[in-house]
Amino acid sequence: MSATSVFPEFEVVPAVDVQDGEVVQLVQGERGTEKRYGEPVEAAERWIDAGARSLHLVDLDGAFEGERRNAEAIDAVVDAVSVPTQLGGGIRTADDAIDLLERGVDRVILGTAAVETPEIVGEISEEHPESVVVSLDAKEGEVVVEGWTEGAGVSPAEAAERYEDLGAAAILFTNVDVEGRLEGVDPDPVRDLVEATSIPIVASGGVATLDDVRTLEEAGAAAVVVGSALYEGNFTLEEAQAAVGND
Repeated sequence: MSATSVFPEFEVVPAVDVQDGEVVQLVQGERGTEKRYGEPVEAAERWIDAGARSLHLVDLDGAFEGERRNAEAIDAVVDAVSVPTQLGGGIRTADDAIDLLERGVDRVILGTAAVETPEIVGEISEEHPESVVVSLDAKEGEVVVEGWTEGAGVSPAEAAERYEDLGAAAILFTNVDVEGRLEGVDPDPVRDLVEATSIPIVASGGVATLDDVRTLEEAGAAAVVVGSALYEGNFTLEEAQAAVGND
């Protein structure tokens, strides 16, 4: 993967997923499986102190319910940090996305909205270039939406090509089959996406070891989002960065 202005080099991005105002991690995106990790600003500052170059923020309640539910908690994170942030969950309109970008979020992540109204990607990108990351979450090779509860009838590779043409800055690919289970990654879908599009692929889901981080880099991903493995102490952010030569 060539360097881009979005991810100039391979990056390990800590996740700050927020539910009911707290940082949580879910198993395979299912409510009721969450493990809690405290206050969002504290978590964000912890990762920045550890060397994070950017943060991945998600309003999980927003992802499930279709509108932002943790705006106050996430706004507090954006206000508190100086590194770039990308935010997803409950962003359903171009106006919502543009408002977030103008308030300090660096990139918005669109999932359901991009699937249901693809032109929204171009509308936002025209006003804010390189600001839209399209989230392609997949179960058994099919893109899923509405908090991972409904199939969209298209493969991630087919969808990625479409969004590249519409101006997406990157694709966030979450393999729901392995998400949150700490059982390792499947690099094949990532390779397929890298081959299907020239924009950066950000991989997410299943990272349990430093070998998983290396595997995703070798598969061609431009970055990897890591949640449970960092929160559970499987490895440190510093170790992950060193594993891919970013120490």
